[in-house]
Amino acid sequence: MEQTRQPDARYQIGEGKVEELAQLVKKTRADKVIFDNPLKPVQSYNLAKATHVEVIDRFQLILEIFTKRATTAEALMQIKLAKLQLDLTQAKERVRLAKKGEQPGFMGLGAYEVDVYYESVKKEVHAIRRKLKKPLGKRSLHRKRRTELGFSTISLAGYTNSGKSSLFNALTAGNVHVDNALFTTLSTTTRLVEFSKKKFLLTDTVGFIDRLPLMLIEAFHSTLEETIYSDLILLVIDASEPLSTIEKKLTICLETIERIGASGVPIITALNKIDLMSEAETREKMSSLKEQTPNPILISALHKTNLEQLKQGILNVLKDSVRASLTIPLTNETMGFISSLFKNADVKKIEYAENKAHVVLEAGPSTVEKIRNHVQKLDGKFQKLTSENACPE
Repeated sequence: MEQTRQPDARYQIGEGKVEELAQLVKKTRADKVIFDNPLKPVQSYNLAKATHVEVIDRFQLILEIFTKRATTAEALMQIKLAKLQLDLTQAKERVRLAKKGEQPGFMGLGAYEVDVYYESVKKEVHAIRRKLKKPLGKRSLHRKRRTELGFSTISLAGYTNSGKSSLFNALTAGNVHVDNALFTTLSTTTRLVEFSKKKFLLTDTVGFIDRLPLMLIEAFHSTLEETIYSDLILLVIDASEPLSTIEKKLTICLETIERIGASGVPIITALNKIDLMSEAETREKMSSLKEQTPNPILISALHKTNLEQLKQGILNVLKDSVRASLTIPLTNETMGFISSLFKNADVKKIEYAENKAHVVLEAGPSTVEKIRNHVQKLDGKFQKLTSENACPE
């Protein structure tokens, strides 16, 4: 159902539409109603009362799917953290509604007073954050060890259900679970791969989605960090979808990469599922997308089409990257420059000491040269790093 109007405070939709919805639920024997718009607790409560079924919004739906897909203790904790953070913002209203009587989706609070319930949720949030520090620390140690070994890292990213896990399996001869469903990957998986006698670490990560809720980005930040600290992002796009859908999802993916702080990392775009298109359709889409798509390569992960071309593209990007170290004095001007480094380069490490900033970064040769010139203007020190003098992250 759709309705164009100002949101109603009680129901989100108008009273007439509520009656239509109630009849539709009865006619179809629906188990649940899902709103694309965010719902306030009072709106969910009133709609549940009118329809006699549970009413949830898009964020709650994503949480339900995440919960079903989670296979590790870390992923389950991250999902629970997102749920609890939502509860904290709605604690007062949820307690008030729970006291009014049981409705679908509004049970289980018992006789909690608002402050007791709020403090209970807050304690749970702190407890989960403490527990999540352990895998976060472990992942940080793994990254440090990888750097010491000299392996470049590649992160698979992309819209959910674009074929990331299929490509991961094709490149690694692995057996990561693949399904034609949303969010089949919620935990990172890393494997060693070798292209032309050069070894890389390839990581499969959680899929992106339109309007990914901020709470989920925060909850899954430790997982998404693998993308931030990678040397290359392999962005997988389902090219078999309509062109308008591809363009929308590509924009969402690039915006999400920027939101999580990984916009300085080089990107290769794998336009996947070309086995589902004709040659004419493939040429047309490639022509339309090449201007807005970073380093596009047409592939089929399922049939392993053009994987050698993709591997060569990866080798070309990574062999050209330059790692450098710089130290600059902290001033108003340099703070702006440091901020620009995160947008234009892959910042591996940053430390502040004695009114100076020490940065280790990686970027293409031309970008590194521009950074070197700017550092010299700021009376800073600049050094290109080799395998002999490289610092671990």
